[in-house]
Amino acid sequence: MKKICAILAAGTAIAATPAFAQDATPAEAFSGFRAEALVGYDHHRSGSSEDVDNTRDLKQSIDGVTYGGAIGYDIPLGSNLVVGAEAEITESSAGWDNNNDQPNVFNLGRVDAGRQYYVGGRVGYAMSPSTMVYAKGGYSNQRYLLQGTDGTTSLRQRLDTDGYRVGAGVEQKLGANSYVKVEYNYNNYSKGEFDFNGNTPDSSRFDIDTDRHVVMAGVGVRF
Repeated sequence: MKKICAILAAGTAIAATPAFAQDATPAEAFSGFRAEALVGYDHHRSGSSEDVDNTRDLKQSIDGVTYGGAIGYDIPLGSNLVVGAEAEITESSAGWDNNNDQPNVFNLGRVDAGRQYYVGGRVGYAMSPSTMVYAKGGYSNQRYLLQGTDGTTSLRQRLDTDGYRVGAGVEQKLGANSYVKVEYNYNNYSKGEFDFNGNTPDSSRFDIDTDRHVVMAGVGVRF
């Protein structure tokens, strides 16, 4: 009798296992803490709507490779909806030097795109347990490294800019915990201040208009 009871109990457990698996929703496959490495194409451009290129070739943008990392946390809402928060730090190789035949619209001597901070959130829709599309938005802070000279004295300083980011992408699971993603994001910086070296206080904030377009790929792990 004991053997019969044991066999029945084992059979019940085996039969219950698929039921538990079926209870998992697509959204739950994209939940929890995540960390990712990022790399992509970076395009910075003056946001002015006026055409300043009337009489000569004028470089109005800088391009390069952006790279860095991000962390985030996502939670499922219902069967398919996912919401989350994320933070990102990247660097960029985009830059331009006025010591050439083509001046640039920045008119700042040499300009290099430096580090960028982003903090925001995203809303995703899990199309299946392995694929999710999402939209995102939040605060973005971009630093530009500037160098100019009057022929005698060289001046180096940092320009910190504040603005917003909006974007969209798709995330694809590779295994139980790993994934890849591709996204596009647009950043607009509308405020800036000069961050001087040493004990010199930062400048007052002033209005700017600079756009940043990024196509980013990432590989990550969920914990």
